[in-house]
Amino acid sequence: MLSTRLPDFEGLALLARVAEERSFAGAARALNLSVATVSRAITRLEDRLGARVFNRTSRKVALTDFGRTLAERGARMLREAEEAESAARELSSRPRGTINLAVPMSFGLREVSPLLPAFVREFPEITLNLHLSDATVDLIGGGFDAALRIAALPDSSLIARRLRPMGRFLVASPSYIARYGRPQSPAELNVHHCLGYAYRARTATWHLTHSDGREAAVTPTGPLSVTNVDALLPALLDGIGIAELPCFVADPHVAGGRLEILLPEWKLPGGGLYFITPAAHVRPARIDALSEFLARHLSRSD
Repeated sequence: MLSTRLPDFEGLALLARVAEERSFAGAARALNLSVATVSRAITRLEDRLGARVFNRTSRKVALTDFGRTLAERGARMLREAEEAESAARELSSRPRGTINLAVPMSFGLREVSPLLPAFVREFPEITLNLHLSDATVDLIGGGFDAALRIAALPDSSLIARRLRPMGRFLVASPSYIARYGRPQSPAELNVHHCLGYAYRARTATWHLTHSDGREAAVTPTGPLSVTNVDALLPALLDGIGIAELPCFVADPHVAGGRLEILLPEWKLPGGGLYFITPAAHVRPARIDALSEFLARHLSRSD
């Protein structure tokens, strides 16, 4: 019955290198190994095969006839292995394969989906599966390779790359302000109609900091709570209440006069847009390619 043990690939490769260098010391230097390591590997190979591959003297080593035949085969094996590794490295360095990417829905529709045609053209060997949800996904448990996350602080168990700041504002429409008045302090928000967003990064409480350092906390109450910030816009624009919006949603409506920023001297906690991945010793080229692509297109300094 044939042995089920694997061949001694290491011993065969070292045999070929010793034969090429014509010495144990030369092979050890070429491979950055100790002479003792090379010698033990050759001895192990000889014991396994039951025949000597080298005749050793104090001055030199010489291949036996058996060793010469085996060294030729070992050299072919080593060459093929090096070619296989070289080809594998080339493949692994090319951005290819599938990426499962999780992105907040409103941000994904506004800023990520318009980039997809350019990404597909630039990386035709990558298949991108885009998952849009405002819920904070479990990257590892959900099988995601990466995510864009809008947060004050990313999960410390993840590798995070900050792409840009992401401010948030309290806003209301001019019609709401005309009907109910403009709040002059955070405490006054308690008597206003405040609209809720269920997937805030922390709690339902609004934490505000004045420019002079004072802090305030408000628990908003009102007639509506949603799981997507875009669902707040019709009620906001219709004058139903006050809401907290991220800058990428609020900015165009503020610029167009449809919404106004309230309590501008009071700031909500600053956050950021992060590209996050699970911790890994080696990150595939396709993930690096996506990270650099998104950084090119989404990064802002302020």
